[in-house]
Amino acid sequence: MRGLLIDGPGAAPRVAVLPDPACPTDGVLVRVDATGVCRSDWHAWQGHDPDVVFPHVPGHELAGVVAAVGPDVRRWSVGDRVTVPFVCACGRCDACAAGEHQVCENQTQPGFTHWGSFAELVALRSADVNLVAVPVGMTAVTAASLGCRFATAYRAITVHGRVRDGDPVAVHGCGGVGLSAVMIATAEGGRVVAVDPSPGARAAALELGAVAALDPTGLAPELLAAAVVEATDGGAAVSLDALGHPGTALASVLGLRRRGRHVQVGLLLADHARTALPMDRVVAWELELYGSHGMAAHEYPAMLARVASGGLDPSVLVGRTVGLGEAAEALAALEGAAHPRMTVVVP
Repeated sequence: MRGLLIDGPGAAPRVAVLPDPACPTDGVLVRVDATGVCRSDWHAWQGHDPDVVFPHVPGHELAGVVAAVGPDVRRWSVGDRVTVPFVCACGRCDACAAGEHQVCENQTQPGFTHWGSFAELVALRSADVNLVAVPVGMTAVTAASLGCRFATAYRAITVHGRVRDGDPVAVHGCGGVGLSAVMIATAEGGRVVAVDPSPGARAAALELGAVAALDPTGLAPELLAAAVVEATDGGAAVSLDALGHPGTALASVLGLRRRGRHVQVGLLLADHARTALPMDRVVAWELELYGSHGMAAHEYPAMLARVASGGLDPSVLVGRTVGLGEAAEALAALEGAAHPRMTVVVP
């Protein structure tokens, strides 16, 4: 198969002919039709994730067709169109028994714990637990856009944020996750204030339903939080850090009203892994702090039903599609001010 190979942390990715992955006994091989380019892939490339062993093939937001089925798989057949959460659960641990597959104790993640979907084939384990059927009429590109950022944002808004009609919501960072959150929070009835230094990202957020968009350029977190408090008439009921940075996390918490809910969606890795937050404010105002780590396969039907009904349209979040030869450039673009809408690779 062809795949995008990274020889070491920060090394230039290159398209190479690679051996086909083995089909797990409890899993499947999927022929990849589309795979999203995510900032998490950039972190893997830079060596920020301890699970990544080089040489490595990134990619975790995927959709495709089942090409081979392991002998222990019961629910899936060759030819099925599928997608998958980026966390592949074991289905056996205590977390899985409680239905919390997204924090499985024995989880695997394509593109992190093993080679991922920037390739023609990808191996997925525990298929009966993790695969999700792509609805009839949904394109592979749209299905791939659900895999990490949209599904993560959906759970962050509906489960952790618990956004209700009229709630003021702040979204810090309007890349793929942030724009997904803007769309979903608006659909839930929230009044969204979007925060991003990119004029294009702010414009996209307004197109997706945000009532205001703030430019944080040059503002210390405390001043940015004050601007959010003003824009939300007293502070956000729900606030997301969709970027993953000490400054945005701090501004998100300080921009909350009393009894507000902060959801950390953006990854804080490497030197940012132990970010300080204002716990005095958390205690005094009884704030709620959540991490959001994807969404289990069994939770997908509610989201897919919203998409099927027209209440959510993740396809508008896709900015462009590229071939495997352009994937390295798309990955490198995530270090800077990339296009706010997502790029999807069609291998």
